[in-house]
Formats: sequence, structure tokens, C-alpha cells
Amino acid sequence: HNGKAVVTVEAAALDRLGMVVDFTVLKKALGGWIDDTLDHKMLLHRDDPVLPELRRQGEPVVVLDVNPTAENIARLIYREAKRNGLPVVEVTLWETENSFATYRG
Repeated sequence: HNGKAVVTVEAAALDRLGMVVDFTVLKKALGGWIDDTLDHKMLLHRDDPVLPELRRQGEPVVVLDVNPTAENIARLIYREAKRNGLPVVEVTLWETENSFATYRG
């Protein structure tokens, strides 16, 4: 699947440059993590029966403790944003132009 993550950030006040967060900081912290962790990888639940075979073949797999739904992937991205100190309020993961899920903390 391809997807698009939309990350919404929020602050009570803007910083000295007039921003909630510099997009460069957001992209470096979160975009880099998405590229390194999720991009071009199979996301599977830890109990998926195909997992041993994919590992045997050396396929790039991300193993999750939850079903890899759009909702859970949005939550995963949200938590990573929070872990990086970003003022995220929601993450929307688009699977197609008509199908998406939004997670708010």
C-alpha cells in the first residue's frame, strides 16, 4: 500500500519566527523516522503466519503488536511525533484519496 500522512500541529502561541513548528524540523524528526521505519516495508501483526517466511527471505518487515490498520499506523506516527516533542494534535493516514483514518491523542 501507499499512504499519505497528514500531521496537524498546534500551539497556543507562535514562536519568535511566527511558526508553531518549523516544517524542516517536523520533516527531519518525523519524515525521517517514517522513511527509515515504515517506508517500503511490510507492516504485519506479530502473529501473522507469513512472518517467518518473509523473515527467512530477508524481506523488510515491521512487526507490530496490533493489527496494521490505518488507525493503528496513524497512532504509531502520532506517538513518534509526541516522543520527539512535536506539538501534534492529530495524524490522518490516507490509504487512498477516499479512505483515511485520523488519530487524536
